[in-house]
Amino acid sequence: FDIESIKNSGMKLGYDAMYGAGQNVIRRLLPDAFLMHADNNPSFMGQAPEPIARNLQPFANEIKKNGLASGLATDGDADRIGLFDENGDFVDSHHIILLLIRYLVEFKGVRGNVYTSFSCTSKIKNLCEHYGIVHHVTKIGFKYICKEMIENESLLGGEESGGIAVSTHIPERDGIWMGLILWEYMAKTGKTLSELIQEVYEITGSFAMDRYDLHVPEDQKWAIIEKCKNAQYSSFGTYNITGNETVDGYKFLLQNDTWVMIRPSGTEPLLRVYAQAANQNDVIAILDATKNTILA
Repeated sequence: FDIESIKNSGMKLGYDAMYGAGQNVIRRLLPDAFLMHADNNPSFMGQAPEPIARNLQPFANEIKKNGLASGLATDGDADRIGLFDENGDFVDSHHIILLLIRYLVEFKGVRGNVYTSFSCTSKIKNLCEHYGIVHHVTKIGFKYICKEMIENESLLGGEESGGIAVSTHIPERDGIWMGLILWEYMAKTGKTLSELIQEVYEITGSFAMDRYDLHVPEDQKWAIIEKCKNAQYSSFGTYNITGNETVDGYKFLLQNDTWVMIRPSGTEPLLRVYAQAANQNDVIAILDATKNTILA
């Protein structure tokens, strides 16, 4: 990344270290950046250092209050990224992956395969097809992505939880590096994150993603998974199932480029339910319908 272009862009930027290992990096690279939770606190003030929207609301408020162009957050070891646009709106990992692909291919001339986990948006495939690059779906867990990136010519690898790697760096997650690439993208184009996302939508179409974590007893969890395995669900509420994929969990294809995915946690009495649709209201409606069906 071109740190000087970021420094000279005039953008006001912010970083929430979440009391994690990345706290001194942005301080040294961008001394004028607004910093939050960038000191040592082994207790993390009782908040898990996970860079997801619900954990970062105070940071979002500061972004709006201080008129920042963007805010970057990273987790405890700074390998996972959280991002906010100029409006203080959270930019999830699905959109971050799409932005990185577009910038690296269209503006930096980088080529290679893209590897993303099963729970990522299918819009990544659409963007890769647009640029004539190969997209592969892996099992969930960055170790599967890392292996593919090491063994093959790659452009990017990413997972839904915010761990992303690019071929211009190392085949391992680095939240700060990804954030700096995107800030370089903004600096070089003179555009906001929301404007750059709209340009991606012109290629892929707009979409939203979300996830429910359903706490259920172990026996009920595996009974639901058994029903998924045996194709016992034909619909979730009014949403008819038109197909399925089973790379790692059970993804049920619905209509109009929407889907819902059910996957068990291997360590907790928990079912993760993911959905993709054209907008957030539709996503929540699909998640609610799925929840009501499988827990009935």
